[in-house]
Amino acid sequence: MKAMILAAGLGTRLKPLTDRIPKALVPVEGVPMLERVILSLKKRGFDSIVVNVHHFADQVIEFLDRKNFGIRIEISDERDELLDTGGALVKAFDRLFRDGEKEVLVHNVDILSNADFKSLMCMSPYSERNEKSGGRLLVSSRDSTRKLIFDDRMILRGWHDLRNDKFRPESFIPVRDYKEYAFSGIYTVRKESVEEMKELFGETKFSVMDYFLDERRSCGITGLKQEDLILLDIGKPATLSQASDILKVIDRNY
Repeated sequence: MKAMILAAGLGTRLKPLTDRIPKALVPVEGVPMLERVILSLKKRGFDSIVVNVHHFADQVIEFLDRKNFGIRIEISDERDELLDTGGALVKAFDRLFRDGEKEVLVHNVDILSNADFKSLMCMSPYSERNEKSGGRLLVSSRDSTRKLIFDDRMILRGWHDLRNDKFRPESFIPVRDYKEYAFSGIYTVRKESVEEMKELFGETKFSVMDYFLDERRSCGITGLKQEDLILLDIGKPATLSQASDILKVIDRNY
């Protein structure tokens, strides 16, 4: 199985730590974030990983060259331009699907979790109005100021910012039976989706969420709700300090 770790971000929320090192190498209980994610993926059967780089890219590349994780790790180099989460997938397309893969897992570098990768990768073929199955988003009922909206078949319908009661796409009309869940930053995408991203946005900087919520999208996006999901976004100091306790819970229960 193949995965992509999104590790190119500037890490502005973790300043001043990221004034001298990339977010991906910020230690979590003595182990760099990137290493923890790689080991978690390897433990669950992933044997090929693509890592995108931009901020202090040389440090990340040197770290990966120095370590021996026993699996194939490739670099998608964004030193010329930081491409955001969607542009990163388009740039890495050849590396992600070169070996005949139909879908890959995408994982933010600053997420600690007990995510059920196996269930997430076992996508059911989704078809509505002959739509192609495009990906699956791992979600949960945890508190969040922004939620994704799904219908009763867990098909993605929209996005809700609870801070200002704003919805996307603009044409979205709330439906009583729809459910709102928090996004984990972990998901799968199929080859067809990334091809469509390139058709809609080109080889430019854009957020993958812009694609997921684009009304022109023809590839269907679904959600997988993990009831027992334990997740911590360690991309800011307040949550990074909680990592030790979360790791103990994950190690004890997963």
